[in-house]
Amino acid sequence: MAVPVAEACSAHSAGVERLLASYRAIPSTATVRLAKPTSNLFRARAKTNAPGLDTSGLTGVIAVDAEARTADVAGMCTYEDLVAATLPYGLSPLVVPQLKTITLGGAVTGLGIESTSFRNGLPHESVLEMDILTGSGEVITASREQHADLFRAFPNSYGTLGYSVRLRIELEQVKPFVALRHLRFGSTTDLVAAMDRIIETGGYNGDRVDYLDGVVFSADESYLVLGIQTATSGPVSDYTGMDVYYQSIRHAAGEKHDRLTIHDYLWRWDTDWFWCSRAFGAQDPRIRRFWPRRFRRSSVYWKLIGYDQRFDIADRIEKRNGRPARERVVQDIEVPIERTAEFIDWFLETVPIEPIWLCPLRLRSNESWPLYPIRAGHTYVNVGFWSSVPVGPDEGHTNRLIEQKVSDLEGHKSLYSDAYYSPEEFDELYGGEAYKTVKKAYDPDSRLLDLYAKAVQRR
Repeated sequence: MAVPVAEACSAHSAGVERLLASYRAIPSTATVRLAKPTSNLFRARAKTNAPGLDTSGLTGVIAVDAEARTADVAGMCTYEDLVAATLPYGLSPLVVPQLKTITLGGAVTGLGIESTSFRNGLPHESVLEMDILTGSGEVITASREQHADLFRAFPNSYGTLGYSVRLRIELEQVKPFVALRHLRFGSTTDLVAAMDRIIETGGYNGDRVDYLDGVVFSADESYLVLGIQTATSGPVSDYTGMDVYYQSIRHAAGEKHDRLTIHDYLWRWDTDWFWCSRAFGAQDPRIRRFWPRRFRRSSVYWKLIGYDQRFDIADRIEKRNGRPARERVVQDIEVPIERTAEFIDWFLETVPIEPIWLCPLRLRSNESWPLYPIRAGHTYVNVGFWSSVPVGPDEGHTNRLIEQKVSDLEGHKSLYSDAYYSPEEFDELYGGEAYKTVKKAYDPDSRLLDLYAKAVQRR
């Protein structure tokens, strides 16, 4: 049941007061951090016993304006809760990242992407205004008209310029079902060419395409998945039970059709964390049958990964079996579409990780976002790969190879996971002087971490 707007606003105001009180309680010599139990980051973080910011009152949807197609949302609200509040109105955020526990504030300050990104861009582009707690302890409202420098530098700043307290975002109308077409390709070159045509025309064989992503299983087996919204009812598939979504994409040749509710489509990747649940045996029918449905979700798998990192479980198993330790390669990168086939072919020859995810994106407008400076009016393709490989001759060997290849292809890499750039490389790729200018203006005493220290030095 939706919370009345007046009650939600009152609760939000109380949450902001607790946030500010927790900020004032942190010693002026200490770094300000969030106190939150979960995260979708894969960067190791320095352990600290210092108190953090109290965000417990900033987790809900404040209001949905169905007529204006906007929502006011607290910064720590998860997309799971946000979608639950908007779908009853037949509305959805313009971009819904794949995992339920990603927060709206996290997707804006850390970037996010999904299968609407070829037409709707990235989550921060649908933000109309946001209240931000800055490093100086003030809550200010930033938009395209006020504090525009902070508004534009906030995406990809990962909390180093401040934390979003409230965001007003655009919504779009959605229909209750999504009809899927799975197109198989025998080469990545053919797949990318077809992807490019769909993006340029907005459709396929005369039908409008609302959602577009893809999966590469090998050099000679890859798929585009086209989603078309429809109000026509009919049988739908369920991939929260025994069936696994990504396995359903595969077929012998040509085209395969499927149908999901809009809710299940938005969360199609969460049940098995794309394909990463297989690492825990959750795709084995003998185990899956007894794995409670409520635990088939990315947040549970992430906690298992956390236990592994804490106790080095996987490396101990590898050592016991006489095998070398593993290097974590959990990354999302973007390269221009005309270089995508080149990157995929190089990756498949160099890095022993399959499958990989593809998601095209194009900025919605000509606005500039200095901390993630991809070209407006140009299509990029996000390539996601999440696994591990045998350790190389130096720390982060495979990750460094990937970083160099992405730079050679004029691409960028997301910063939610391990990064190995030098300070000079990092400044060139992620805002440099523009970031430092905004940092000095809104965090003059450096109460928040520096972006390089957080993303690369793992402080």
